[in-house]
Amino acid sequence: MPSYDSSDERQDWNRRYSDGSHASFEPDPFLLSAYDDFIQPLFPKSGSALDIAGGTGRHAIWLAELRWKVTVVDISEVAFKKAKQKADERDVKINFLVRDLRSFDPGEEKYDLVVVFFYLQRDLYPSLVKALKPGGLLVYKTYTEEHKTRHARTIRHPEYYLQPNELLHTFLRLDILHYRETVEEKGLAELVARKPK
Repeated sequence: MPSYDSSDERQDWNRRYSDGSHASFEPDPFLLSAYDDFIQPLFPKSGSALDIAGGTGRHAIWLAELRWKVTVVDISEVAFKKAKQKADERDVKINFLVRDLRSFDPGEEKYDLVVVFFYLQRDLYPSLVKALKPGGLLVYKTYTEEHKTRHARTIRHPEYYLQPNELLHTFLRLDILHYRETVEEKGLAELVARKPK
């Protein structure tokens, strides 16, 4: 991991959210398709969900509207202020945790669903698996190295790009239900994996 002080990182993300970037409340299309294809069929009565680096809560709020009990974790208080306002507007309850994910422990076998979108912290991988209940689902989407070579907009640290097939190989102890990497569409990897019962 790069050497990046958590207070600097918090200030950086607070500034971005204050400036209006990363302000969308629309869920990512991959979560919508994964929900129809995997999540809803396996959890028709919903369950407990953890949203990692959830920002303004676009996924947490959407899941809460579908009666999921959602905990969302992010480093930015500014993002959560916006998220809480939107959650109140939509009359949903969410557990908001302002945390530095480099020192966050999600617990063991607490969640039916863990979602991670556009966040990469490799030493968190084992905790994501541990946090899932048996039979629980991990839904993960973020940038691959293809993004660097094909798009001018770059992420702050090159360590935040996935290597080829990295998510697939990392989570082989789970049952892989869906895996896809793209060269177009910004260079992305998508994973849906189920923890064995």
